[in-house]
Amino acid sequence: MRPTPEKSLRQRALEYLSKREYAAAELAQKLKAYATEDDDVSALIADFKTRGWLSDARYSEQMVHARQAKFGANRVAQELREKGVDDTLIAEAVAGLQQSERERAGEVWRKKFSTAPATREAWAKQARFLQSRGFTFEVIKQILNRHAEDDS
Repeated sequence: MRPTPEKSLRQRALEYLSKREYAAAELAQKLKAYATEDDDVSALIADFKTRGWLSDARYSEQMVHARQAKFGANRVAQELREKGVDDTLIAEAVAGLQQSERERAGEVWRKKFSTAPATREAWAKQARFLQSRGFTFEVIKQILNRHAEDDS
């Protein structure tokens, strides 16, 4: 069997981008594992940005769209930060999420729990769940207290 020829860094980057959107820092990190001394990863990333093949703004929009049904603005912002997206893009991306935070938290709560918390332990458990999903404590209190009042 013939050995397969080694892929160029450019080919590898295009393969990654053909599967999904990437943040520039995330793609650079993946490519560094395959880079040799002769490869200039930052120049390749800059070229892809210039051509419009790589965009942190587009990545942010895609990430927000994919995560908004399950997670709060804090969690989405944290994931974007971990991928190396600029803070101004993160602020723009999560601005819309913050406006609908309460409705989305209510929907996430309804999918997971069918009844309002009856005890302090149940309240704390449901609050921890919503907090792990990235919703603010203020929103969590509104959701849980509203459902507790509805059941009374």
